[in-house]
Amino acid sequence: MSTPARLYKNAIDLNRYSNSVARRVVNSYNDIIIDAVDQLRVIDDLAAPVKAARLRSILAQLKQSLDGWAGDSTEITATELQGIAELQSEFVANELRKAMPEGVTRSSVNTVEISPQFAQSVVTTDPTQLNVVALSDDLFKSVYGVEALAQQAGTGTFSLTAARGATITLPNGRTVEKSFRGIAVDQAERFNQVVRQGLLTGETTPSIVKRLIGSLQFSQEPTMVSKTLAKIIAAGGQSTSVTDSQVVALIRTSINQVANTASQQVYEANQDITQKYRYIATLDTRTSAICRALDGKEFDYGKGPMPPQHFNCRSTTVPVINYKELGFDPPPSVTKGKRASMDGPVPASETYGEWLAKQPRATQADALGPGKVAYFNRLANKYGPTDAMAKLVRDDGSELTLAQLRSRYGAVN
Repeated sequence: MSTPARLYKNAIDLNRYSNSVARRVVNSYNDIIIDAVDQLRVIDDLAAPVKAARLRSILAQLKQSLDGWAGDSTEITATELQGIAELQSEFVANELRKAMPEGVTRSSVNTVEISPQFAQSVVTTDPTQLNVVALSDDLFKSVYGVEALAQQAGTGTFSLTAARGATITLPNGRTVEKSFRGIAVDQAERFNQVVRQGLLTGETTPSIVKRLIGSLQFSQEPTMVSKTLAKIIAAGGQSTSVTDSQVVALIRTSINQVANTASQQVYEANQDITQKYRYIATLDTRTSAICRALDGKEFDYGKGPMPPQHFNCRSTTVPVINYKELGFDPPPSVTKGKRASMDGPVPASETYGEWLAKQPRATQADALGPGKVAYFNRLANKYGPTDAMAKLVRDDGSELTLAQLRSRYGAVN
């Protein structure tokens, strides 16, 4: 069984895309906070009654601006998710066509139509408010009449509908809209508390400003334009750094959800070509325990775990094409497939455990924690690196503690 190589590279490009979307939303949020801080800088020269009134005005304006930011960010995210759902479904369908040998009728690959309301439903519809539950495909079709897996009569086209979008939420069960509004409310209150407490304790305004925004400037300032998201977050203060990280996680996770949903619908619409999918994690030291354990495992459609497994999840899925069953040899672009890792391209079939087993101990320690390296290598020698990785992670995705490892496998010298 094989997979087109470009599908592995797709996950990296999606992460880069999520960074560009997140940067827009982060910049607009930071600019609102910086504008409020700039107004705060000049209130020291005002008389006490005027100063108090001006502070109330600044805080009220900030709350209003953040409310508007939450609404705008929701709409930006919905627009971007709609676009990526459409683009991803087209990309995956084209890759399936390319994976078919020359001379085979490639028009037989089924496509997926994306409802114009799909992404809007993803970001705004709370399934708990609509009594929408996770249903099997057959039951879902019977409830909603037409669904992602319901073939349109005679067209060979499948649909990804708003009803399907309504079942998609973030890992904490919240919608994108509710998450942005929660951030706006929390940060308006946080800004209020920091300023009032600082003034009551006699803290100088420059000191309060420093605590709020660190060394941040407006997003269009030359020193900020060239900064990466990570540097923007690091440069911030109490009113920006945590929020910026939350925004990045929210958008990255939403894009991962929608892209994987669109891909899966195309795969499932073409089960004459592919009957299984492979879970693909990112090969670096930041990969979560659950994704390390799932990497490389194959599942029947509708019966296995799907990314994102958590916020900031960078994993994806790829179709497993059974060329032997189809009666064809895979094309060279498939047999020579590579997947990216932090130290360069590796064979597409290489799992996280196999990749990690070849890394120096320092890299292994960075990924697993220093105390687990010896146990991993011992298990890898006994069971193989892929199974060793799975044994370090419980079914719920949590890692075993060092004490649990000692209990199960004995002390390692």
